[in-house]
Amino acid sequence: MSAPHILAKDFEAPGLGLFEWKPLFHIGPLAVAKPIVLCLLVMIIVVAFFWAAFSKPKLVPRGWQNVGEVAYMFVRDEIGRPFLGKDSEKWMRLLIPVFFFVWIGNLMSVVPVAQFPVNSRIAFPLVLAVLIYLTFWAVGIKNQGFFGLLKNATMPPDLPWALYIIVIPIEFVSTFFIRPFTHAVRLFANMFAGHLLIALFATVGFHFLWEKVTPLGFGVGILGAVLTIVMTAFELFIQAVQAYVFTLLAAFYISAGLYSDH
Repeated sequence: MSAPHILAKDFEAPGLGLFEWKPLFHIGPLAVAKPIVLCLLVMIIVVAFFWAAFSKPKLVPRGWQNVGEVAYMFVRDEIGRPFLGKDSEKWMRLLIPVFFFVWIGNLMSVVPVAQFPVNSRIAFPLVLAVLIYLTFWAVGIKNQGFFGLLKNATMPPDLPWALYIIVIPIEFVSTFFIRPFTHAVRLFANMFAGHLLIALFATVGFHFLWEKVTPLGFGVGILGAVLTIVMTAFELFIQAVQAYVFTLLAAFYISAGLYSDH
């Protein structure tokens, strides 16, 4: 019996069904499924953590305040200041919740029972991307004016005038249409693909080590189990990186609205 035949026999690879959930309960016409519950849980965790850290701040930080200050300084120094400079403090009330909502939402994929990355449902990163996009517009119009924002966003300085015929349409489409789409899809696609890969390797390991134990299948099952562990560790890294990149881009887009030289 060949290896491909063993892999195909009675084995059903995980697919899009991983991302489809039946409603747990209804609130009037609203059906509440697992992703919504996890989204609310992530929101509660973020609010509870920073409430515990800063509701009663002390001059000499201890306990949760220590952790909260480290988290705050990381987002401020590594994400806010490179683009927002002296204005970074003003935007921490947006950047901090965005970073930790995305990061903890991603981490839900490796939390027992939860086992689902919130941001693998396109609606959640899309809402965040639209929020950042609307903030960019509001800040840009306030600081540069409507036509000033259009000019600064679509006409890079110091180019030969002939090139503007090509550059302006490209920059216009990129800035005002593609930007929010790619901002959301980058996060969604990474979480979607990572969750699917881990589920695939875990299913292979379980199937050949538990359900269909054969001499050749045992080796395949061991490989599936090892790859599940490796991919989970790699996914933890990717989850943090995606939270960082998503928030970094948010800071960049806000700075593009604040400052005309971006």
